[in-house]
Amino acid sequence: MIKAVIVDDEIDAVFSIELIINEYCSDVIIVGKANSAIEGKNQILKNKPDLVFLDIDMPRGTGFDMLEMLPEKNFDVIFVTAYSDFAIKAFKYSAVDYILKPIEIDNLINAVKRVQKKRASNTTNSAINYEVLMENIKDNRSKKIIISNSDGIEFVEVSDIIRFQAEGSYTQIFLSDGVQILVSKHLKEFQDLLTEDKFYRPHNSHLINLANVKRYVQRDGGYIVMKDNSEVPISRRKKDLFIDIMSKFIY
Repeated sequence: MIKAVIVDDEIDAVFSIELIINEYCSDVIIVGKANSAIEGKNQILKNKPDLVFLDIDMPRGTGFDMLEMLPEKNFDVIFVTAYSDFAIKAFKYSAVDYILKPIEIDNLINAVKRVQKKRASNTTNSAINYEVLMENIKDNRSKKIIISNSDGIEFVEVSDIIRFQAEGSYTQIFLSDGVQILVSKHLKEFQDLLTEDKFYRPHNSHLINLANVKRYVQRDGGYIVMKDNSEVPISRRKKDLFIDIMSKFIY
């Protein structure tokens, strides 16, 4: 059984979450509710939950403020928010779950299932995830992403990523220091996450960091040379767009 606390200044939101949990999530029990960051902190210290449903934008301290008040963060969080696109992006980078307001039943149920899956596989490391999240939030731009693989959890600076290469249902990540990380995620997942950070997919099997492009070679059908001297093929139909993007790229 997963013990949960709800922290949200909107009474209707608290009611909706509790109603959905009671109706659809039989493995979750609500052990505390709060309407402010201070009350939330007290409920967490008192009830020691496994999971917290946390609003961000509250009038007497944000959800981030509440997390910083806690000496230990040994619980999972599902952020429940109508927050900015930037914050949503920071959540994704930091492998922290969230659902958007107005709350939809399926979204909340799926978020709970993801938490249950992480807990069952022992892949959750909440304190570290929140540390990266707070760093990205405070810096006002996402700089790190969390990558889980068979060896553990890697914290990767976006600027250190040279490129990604699809390997079937896996993706190989190439870093500027020569390190390679193999993860069980499709390339499309990284493309969706990093597209706004000037990453480009020149070929079905490759996603590159444009800041780490060294040159473009026209011979042999055309290919891209990265800063680590790796050569990346480029699809014929993507050559013109790539050249146009690079001509406007700001380093």
